[in-house]
Amino acid sequence: MNNDSLSLEEIARRVDAKSKAFCDSSDRIWAMPELAFEEHRAVEEQITMLQAEGFRVTRNVGGMATAFIAEAGQGGPIVGILGEFDALPDLAQKSGLTEHAPTKSGTPGHGCGHNLLGSGSALAAVALKDALEGEGIAGTVRYYGCPAEESGSGKTFMAREGLFDDLDAAFCWHPNVINEVSTMSSLACVQAYFRFKGRAAHAAASPHLGRSALDAVELMNVGVNYMREHMPSDARVHYATTNTGGIAPNVVQAYAESLYLVRSPHLPDAMTLFERVKKIAEGAALMTETSVEVQITDATSNIVPNKALQDAMYENMQRLGPPAFDAVDVAFADKLQKAALTHADIQESVKSHGSVLKGKALHDGVLAMPEREGVMMGSTDVGDVSWVVPTAQCHAACFAVGTAFHTWQLVTQGNLPAAHKGMVLAAKAMASTAADCLRNPDLIARAKAELKERTGGKPYVCPIPPDVTPDDLHGKAA
Repeated sequence: MNNDSLSLEEIARRVDAKSKAFCDSSDRIWAMPELAFEEHRAVEEQITMLQAEGFRVTRNVGGMATAFIAEAGQGGPIVGILGEFDALPDLAQKSGLTEHAPTKSGTPGHGCGHNLLGSGSALAAVALKDALEGEGIAGTVRYYGCPAEESGSGKTFMAREGLFDDLDAAFCWHPNVINEVSTMSSLACVQAYFRFKGRAAHAAASPHLGRSALDAVELMNVGVNYMREHMPSDARVHYATTNTGGIAPNVVQAYAESLYLVRSPHLPDAMTLFERVKKIAEGAALMTETSVEVQITDATSNIVPNKALQDAMYENMQRLGPPAFDAVDVAFADKLQKAALTHADIQESVKSHGSVLKGKALHDGVLAMPEREGVMMGSTDVGDVSWVVPTAQCHAACFAVGTAFHTWQLVTQGNLPAAHKGMVLAAKAMASTAADCLRNPDLIARAKAELKERTGGKPYVCPIPPDVTPDDLHGKAA
């Protein structure tokens, strides 16, 4: 193998050569945001781009119309690059403004930067494919188009179908306010609807004949609140009342529904806590003489970090350096900080990284790898991939320091030049580290041995029950 063909410099050159097309693609996806399992336009955008680059595309994988695999090359090793493209509800925002200016009430927006995530991952896959093809090097590059990360866990369904089983390594990234290799695990989670059924009645004339499902929802909430004192401090339980049984107070509500999300650093602990929540729901139904049905709609495993791949990715990111932000990028970020971000917002970014980000509008460095692994207080279906195949992720600075996820402040930056520059850095980091795996079989062997050690050799067990399908979840994004 000609080592120069897969060198960092050669991979970076190939990313730069294709970057404008994929930055433009990320902008088009930004402009047509779609919710979980409904990302049809984004999928067509990505498939069109990848087919034009010579990828073989398989649609409708994992039982999902918006999940696909694009593959190029042949033989082994096989490396996978994960992409996402779903948006969030009610976050549509005009671009490049420092005040809240929704484009249309109720319209989704890319409040987590997944328009960049998918396009950057696809760019990495194309650059790596070009390098392999140009030199006639054996190896397979796969891009995974993964829907419903925000709600629905598309990768979990894909993992359940065995779509990652033959990979040798997987890579992903996420837009952020910092440049770093992610070394953290994440919270495993279980999400479920609790649907209470009672009996309607006239609330004044015959309330004794009614059995209120809304009362059951409220009592469940009270019970869970009492439970919070007696659960681990690193666990989380969130809820939303998704159906109150109507708008007529003179009718005893015969139906009501709540959605609960239970999280913990390890999946067995999340499942144990979820069983306690179920018991509270059963108690609320007993107290109100209603019935309750439980439907799990979403579940993810915690991330299994892989130091072997992380070290390789960190070396590449150090050599690549931070995005080349210019004065215009910095000026807008500074303006946004002053106009739309609070001191607390900015401190939230700064506190995790000491003085490195203090006084910065945009991060202009690469964070050092921490000595200890921690737990990210969030959940992602990348966790399920990491139980199957060694997986590494990086973060790239695309937004002003202090920008919070799932906000209009993030959406307004999602198609600006600074975001594109962060996306291109991430593509280079992923593609060059995947190239390291193809060039160095020992890296793959070490990564696989580490995964086996961390999981105790236990096989992956999907946290979503086998009777739950993606079709059950359409229209349930939240």
